[in-house]
Amino acid sequence: MQLQSFALEQYEAVVELWQRAGLVLSRSDTREGLRRKLERDPELFLVATNDDGQVVGAVMGSYDGRRGWVNHLAVDPACQGQALGSRIMQELERRLMNVGCEKINLLIEPENSGVQSFYRQLGFAACELIFMEKWIAPPQDAKKGVW
Repeated sequence: MQLQSFALEQYEAVVELWQRAGLVLSRSDTREGLRRKLERDPELFLVATNDDGQVVGAVMGSYDGRRGWVNHLAVDPACQGQALGSRIMQELERRLMNVGCEKINLLIEPENSGVQSFYRQLGFAACELIFMEKWIAPPQDAKKGVW
């Protein structure tokens, strides 16, 4: 398995992977949307390929200058259970740390809470999420024993 930064030429293969893995794609997952994403932080969008060059894993990471985000982590169903997802995430975390990121956030789609009506009034469609986070660097005052 080889892990490298995503290239736009891999767009169709990555979209097919996301679909095989059961991910729900959004309007921003177009070729143009991903091209714009590559302008911002291309080193955080990773693809894993097998020996035949087939895309078998991908994650679209991003960094907003404050937090890192994980989007669309997927491993081909035929390759699951081989720690490929863990390896992809480890590399993403390493790259996020290299740009100064201290915390990674990700969202998981489950059932949402009672704030749906508020967001619907603003034009949002309900997409129920679970928020998870992982600090990947100790706090500045960790030397004082404060976590």
